[in-house]
Amino acid sequence: MNISLKPEQKQFIQSLVASGKFANGEEVIDTALRLLKKVQGEYEQWIEETREKIDLGIAQLDRGEGLDGEAVVARIRERFKKARQERE
Repeated sequence: MNISLKPEQKQFIQSLVASGKFANGEEVIDTALRLLKKVQGEYEQWIEETREKIDLGIAQLDRGEGLDGEAVVARIRERFKKARQERE
């Protein structure tokens, strides 16, 4: 595989090698790819967890366990109002 890097990417890699943090450009790229793989895995896990939470929420709503949005917002506003008054 042949990869072309932009000048600023080359410069960044060279600066990392020059700093002594990496032995060579291959090590920089290897580290970058490992981090990308980790981030991608974490993102996929987040997606799966979010889907599970959505499914749980839908099931709760189907069972009639939902909360009235306006009532929840009113309670939150009341808590903020009370907290503000306590600080004064």
